[in-house]
Amino acid sequence: MPRTEVILFKEDDKSVPLVEWLESVPKKPRAKCVAALTRLEELGHELRRPEADYLRDNIYELRVRFQSMNYRMLYFFHGRTAAVVSHGCTKERAVPKREIDAAIKRKERFEKAPKKRSERFAKD
Repeated sequence: MPRTEVILFKEDDKSVPLVEWLESVPKKPRAKCVAALTRLEELGHELRRPEADYLRDNIYELRVRFQSMNYRMLYFFHGRTAAVVSHGCTKERAVPKREIDAAIKRKERFEKAPKKRSERFAKD
């Protein structure tokens, strides 16, 4: 299977929700989150638990745990070779419904204008 292109969702104001969220995450778990994004690039649709999981309505989560905190990055696939990361969040027991709903809305907006909504994933 070819490498998966990881795309970050971009808002109308050019902000990138995942980047803004990652800036608020402490250094060590942030590095683990970036490593998880790299794994998504490498494995794409083949990535499974414990690293990734299906939530609902074609929304998936990248799963990172650091100490007692659960970090999640929500994403969806666009075609066979691209994964679009909507945003990140922390969770206790389950990813909050509002976070999944936000990812679904971003997926709908992305599908209407993929080029306008795309930001390249840069590992640095």
